[in-house]
Amino acid sequence: MAEKGFNPYAMAQAQFDRVAELLALDEGARELLRQPLREYHFSIPVRMDDGTVRVFRGFRCQHNDARGPSKGGIRFHPQETVDTVRALSMWMTWKCACVDIPLGGGKGGVICDPHNLSMKEQEQICRGYVRQLWKNVGPVNDVPAPDVMTSAQHMLWMLDEFEALGGGHYPGFITGKPVGMGGSLGRTEATGFGVVFTLREALKDLDVRPEDTTASLQGFGNVAQYAMRLYTQLGGAVIAVSTWDNKAQAARTFRKRDGISLDELLAITDRFGEVNVDKAADQGYEILDGDDWLVQDVDILLPAALENQITAENVKSISKRVNIVAEGANGPTTPEADKVLHERGVFVIPDFLANAGGVTCSYFEQVQSNMNYFWTRDEVLGKLDLKMTDAFIAVSELARKRKLFMRDAAYVIAINRVAQACKDRGWC
Repeated sequence: MAEKGFNPYAMAQAQFDRVAELLALDEGARELLRQPLREYHFSIPVRMDDGTVRVFRGFRCQHNDARGPSKGGIRFHPQETVDTVRALSMWMTWKCACVDIPLGGGKGGVICDPHNLSMKEQEQICRGYVRQLWKNVGPVNDVPAPDVMTSAQHMLWMLDEFEALGGGHYPGFITGKPVGMGGSLGRTEATGFGVVFTLREALKDLDVRPEDTTASLQGFGNVAQYAMRLYTQLGGAVIAVSTWDNKAQAARTFRKRDGISLDELLAITDRFGEVNVDKAADQGYEILDGDDWLVQDVDILLPAALENQITAENVKSISKRVNIVAEGANGPTTPEADKVLHERGVFVIPDFLANAGGVTCSYFEQVQSNMNYFWTRDEVLGKLDLKMTDAFIAVSELARKRKLFMRDAAYVIAINRVAQACKDRGWC
């Protein structure tokens, strides 16, 4: 899903290996934690609208469940790979442990492009996915959720298929469901708001007021949209947004130097987060190259799209003014680029801390579904703010105490918790 030759799984393992050395983990624990406990590869045959049959490839990786059921989204993407799924499942393990929720890491994906599929064809993929896995997932062992190019509707189709096969009602099987069908209020906002909760705390650490800052965003899907909403409510100004233009098969950056209105941009954006280029030009946006979000003269960079976006090749083009990178996406910064940012003194809020709001709220949804009692939106977002703030403070304090980069401090906390759970269970 990233550029050819980049392997996110190798990157995830390299990140783990560095911290395993720092923690002096024994060889058994290292071998157990650097790869998934189990994974599934399967084919999903679908009768297309034109009467032909197409076969789609699907994956599900369960990285570790020592601390609780595996948890992680399902992506629909034409360039999905099993190594992407493996990496994301590992990052989900660390993410759940970092914010201290009783879940492990999992991830799934299907190689397909929803842009070119009818809703009926997408429904068949969803139901076929569950038919291949239903004996190996569920509320007590692996709980899926939406991810790139999947939605509440996809989750509801999957839930319906799971319940038909299981012969009962199991709303805790999957999260990201529509509100009213077991979904949680606040879930839509959770990941983006969670990013900004941690950003707010980072600004406090740096003694900077939000209203004195500007930001540039990569991505304009759910995460970026809600991060932008809360960040601008705090007083910050977003001056550039980069998003994919499917028609041109290229990314574009949309810039307004005096600040972008979220509602104005949303009015010319489709459900995939793609901005209409012609309408944007008519409304006074500068249309720049897709990678130009990275070189803007701003205080904050917020990558909220895909992995492998800040690399050794482009990190030196980042403006000297940038002092915070808040990783709304999973794995957006390569280890080589990370080193450069560290040397420059940029405050990086690592992905599995910054974007953990989504899985935290998914956990809240799972709890509500299992007990059949639902909270108000303010309750959910209040609990989310508390959880994200506590996690940020724990990582920040450890980073200061041991003079660690924020990413290393977050990894130390997360990996230590998972390794201890494995040892307590007698696995290593």
